[in-house]
Amino acid sequence: MQHRLIALSRIRWLALLAALAVFASTAAPRAADSAYRAVDPFIGTGGEGHTYPGATVPFGMVQLSPDTQIKPRKEAYGWAAGYRHSDSTIVGFSHTHFSGSGHSDLGDILLMPIAGTVKLERGDVGTPGSGYTAQFDHASEQAQPGYYAVTLKDRNIRAELTASARVGVHRYQFPKGVPAHVLVDLRTSLYDYPGKVQWSRLRVRSDGTVTGFRETRGWAPGRQLYFAMRFSRPLTATQLHDTEQDIPYKGFPPPGDKNPAQRAQIEGRQLVGVFDVANDGTPLVVTVALSPVSEDSAIANLAAEVPGFDFDRVRADARAQWTQALSAIDAQGTPKQRTQLYTALYHTLLGPTLFMDSDGRYRGPDNAVHQATGWSHYSTFSLWDTYRALHPLLTLVQPPQRTSDVVNSLLASRRESAYGILPVWAFHGLETWCMIGYHAVPVIADAYMKGIGGFDANEALDAMVASANYGPYDGIAQYRELGYVPIDEEGEAASKTLEYAFDDWTIAQMADKLGKPAIAAEFSKRASNWKHAFDPATGYMRARTRAGTFREPFDPSASGYGSDYTEGNAWQYSWYVPQDVAGLAAAHGGEDTLLARLDAVFDAKVDPKVFEHMEDITGLIGWYAHGNEPSHHVAYLYAYAGQPWRTQARLTQIMGSQYHAGPEGLAGNDDLGQMSAWYVFTTLGFYPVAPGSNQYIIGRPFLPRATLNLPNGKRFSVIAEGVSEARPYIGSATLNGQPLTRAYLTHAEIQAGGELRFRMQATPNQQWAIDPAQRPYSMSAR
Repeated sequence: MQHRLIALSRIRWLALLAALAVFASTAAPRAADSAYRAVDPFIGTGGEGHTYPGATVPFGMVQLSPDTQIKPRKEAYGWAAGYRHSDSTIVGFSHTHFSGSGHSDLGDILLMPIAGTVKLERGDVGTPGSGYTAQFDHASEQAQPGYYAVTLKDRNIRAELTASARVGVHRYQFPKGVPAHVLVDLRTSLYDYPGKVQWSRLRVRSDGTVTGFRETRGWAPGRQLYFAMRFSRPLTATQLHDTEQDIPYKGFPPPGDKNPAQRAQIEGRQLVGVFDVANDGTPLVVTVALSPVSEDSAIANLAAEVPGFDFDRVRADARAQWTQALSAIDAQGTPKQRTQLYTALYHTLLGPTLFMDSDGRYRGPDNAVHQATGWSHYSTFSLWDTYRALHPLLTLVQPPQRTSDVVNSLLASRRESAYGILPVWAFHGLETWCMIGYHAVPVIADAYMKGIGGFDANEALDAMVASANYGPYDGIAQYRELGYVPIDEEGEAASKTLEYAFDDWTIAQMADKLGKPAIAAEFSKRASNWKHAFDPATGYMRARTRAGTFREPFDPSASGYGSDYTEGNAWQYSWYVPQDVAGLAAAHGGEDTLLARLDAVFDAKVDPKVFEHMEDITGLIGWYAHGNEPSHHVAYLYAYAGQPWRTQARLTQIMGSQYHAGPEGLAGNDDLGQMSAWYVFTTLGFYPVAPGSNQYIIGRPFLPRATLNLPNGKRFSVIAEGVSEARPYIGSATLNGQPLTRAYLTHAEIQAGGELRFRMQATPNQQWAIDPAQRPYSMSAR
């Protein structure tokens, strides 16, 4: 009997162990799927966020999303992503979009399903039925990463969207008993204006594949995009229209040119096609592949990624990609906290975007076709925004190959550019010259300093130096001559001086590590050029003239496009010395003065109307403007001056007022993921104030537990014991069981894995992390 009991006991233990093994094998997938389900793509689609809710995969070339209005250029700011949550109309579904940008373009290859009579024009959004624009209710919308659906209520058509990297997939359910059509409009663009489409083509091939291209002159001139489109049912009729009027000379017409239904191909600047299919009551699937190279390459991309019409398979693949990408963080917290965190993480993984065909070919800024071998080519570089936190975050949540591919893409762009410098703000391989700085430089330096390889470091340093020394660009010649950019010769001079100085510091860091002492010394000296902008009499960063005097009259609250500052004023830009906060404190006369002036920024009583003329300056707390990037590091500066508890208090204030779980949940443009990257870092409890330093400044954790599942297989957990709205302050901290008495982490400490544990409390601990010998990095305090 005893042996039987022992045997039964062993069986029970084996069964228990088996059950635990099954639980362990399924817990991680369940957690990852939970992260996927927590994402709300509608966050940021209202207010100033400028995000889109449509279908894409991580870093995908296709962003298939609804466009709710096509506004003319001067009115387009609020529709930068094509979609605005306050609208009740849909113009169509186009295949390319920016996420969170403050400027606009794209909206390529717009499709619209139509039941019954076809109208070729969009019509007036305020007059239902005046064109092909449709009505919709938000109650019918559904959005998840990689999937979007809506009912066009005035047509009773259910439209669903999903995507692979290079292919957008539509599924339309038409009402029974009415003719079914798909309209393809090559005339429409985001940030629209007459003449934007320079040339385009539509062609119906013998197998029913529709191909085409268009070249536009918008934010980036001479942008070419090719496509290939297939329908899951045979086309029963086609019409190819050129709606441009009063063309002086059209040449000799091809066969059937007078009858749109007989045209096999059409070229022009105002093209629209109508494609009819039998309506047998089953859903119609339309696949649309993009290519930067050619129509045949688009066909090859279609064959490589979506050779058939299995919408559900493509959707499942997109979901799997997002589930994997979002599994980089395991987070505990309230449903609202998890929704905000995982939506922010989702937004950080939308770009940079892939820009090459499945065979590795892409089109460069020289308009030539190039081959990427052993790496993937990316574009959509909003570098003035994203060098601050987005790119540093990708080094933690994405495999190193992603960052090395980004660096190789930047270097390739420099080789192919007529100017021989790194990109400033580029998309679809083309430069826009938007914003200031040479901020590809800190992206590369940050990667190299973190040990990420896979690119030629010496070529990279050469490219960085060439970009920093390119005289014709934005006052660099004067900056090299004088040590600052003179305001009487170049606009936004104070901001340029400050941002160039930081970029120069990152060059010095990389040169030093590469064993290039002469370059390191030169750019270390240039990194101190911020001092030329500092006015000790007022305590502000100001613009100087060539003669060396500060420009008068001076009003620290003044702002304006082309003024002394870029999308900001003296209150906001006077803190931009992330490479030398200790030096900034010394310039102010000591840490006490620095701290008092920081408080003055946040505590000022400011009428928001002061920035009515500046649509980019939003999210105000005093003069602090969280809706724009120059303020993003400011709350962390208290920690440099020995008062990290004030950083904790300010972060609590910012998180509670500037981020929400709803369409208007972002205080400003998401700017290709920078606003969201700030949220991800701050939620975890640390932030990269100075990319290239390999340090993350500790703020405060907002979740009871969050774990980074690092690409190297290690896990780094942040645990906040007792954290709540009533307990926002750090009482003490340990790193891997040892007391942590400094307010920063190193990249190596995170990469090694382990546990950062905080004990949270209701009142500030004014003795934690105050030792001057353990302050974060500053170049003057080395």
